[in-house]
Amino acid sequence: MTNDVLLQFSDITMQFGGVTALSEVTIDIHRGEILGLIGPNGAGKTTCFNVMTGVYKPTKGTVRFDGQDIVPLKRYEITLAGIARTFQNIRLFGNMTALENVMVGADARKASSVGGALLRTPRQRAEDKESRDRAMELLTFMGIADRAGDAARNLPYGYQRRLEIARALGTEPKLLCLDEPAAGFNPAEKQELNELILKIREQGYTVLLIEHDMSVVMNVSDRVAVLDFGRKIAEGLPADVRANPDVIAAYLGVPDAS
Repeated sequence: MTNDVLLQFSDITMQFGGVTALSEVTIDIHRGEILGLIGPNGAGKTTCFNVMTGVYKPTKGTVRFDGQDIVPLKRYEITLAGIARTFQNIRLFGNMTALENVMVGADARKASSVGGALLRTPRQRAEDKESRDRAMELLTFMGIADRAGDAARNLPYGYQRRLEIARALGTEPKLLCLDEPAAGFNPAEKQELNELILKIREQGYTVLLIEHDMSVVMNVSDRVAVLDFGRKIAEGLPADVRANPDVIAAYLGVPDAS
């Protein structure tokens, strides 16, 4: 792995019984880039995310992150290594406030023990303050600090999407994986999301983006990789991928020869 490659997804095959969800997929994610991962429904995009984040152990292949083989790691260890993700279906703690949700992400980096938490030691109190301050910084960065005290379930849908991203950033990741963040957004909200993703990259994060909306992917991605039926069929600059005949066929279908 070169220093430029943060995550190396090499010859990954993922089988579920007799179904092959991924077949020898290789994708490199470079430090500081936004990589778009696209493909029709059922192409294997979310399965890639699940392999990268430890939800699934691949049937074959290796995943190296920042020089480390992460396939043997548990999910929380992968989080600590520096990979965070959001989900297609928002997964917030609905009865907790927006601030508390982001603090949960920040808690992943706490060093104090359970005993320290129970006894409220000076170290524990200092870490709690750091978590709270960092959570407020992230809510401000995401433009939702005015709703910090509101229960997550009471936030508008777009704010919930932003909150989930803020919570993921709270883990201090090196790689942020966004799974269809524009789902349910109107055109104005999608434009705001584009600007937000670029802003996140400007803060030094590397971003992997799964998204069905091609306008989002093509406007923010440095490179795009395309899956179809569990295989990678294209990879390159957005303009090149958009013009690729195999990609056009995967999305629009091959015309009937008759």
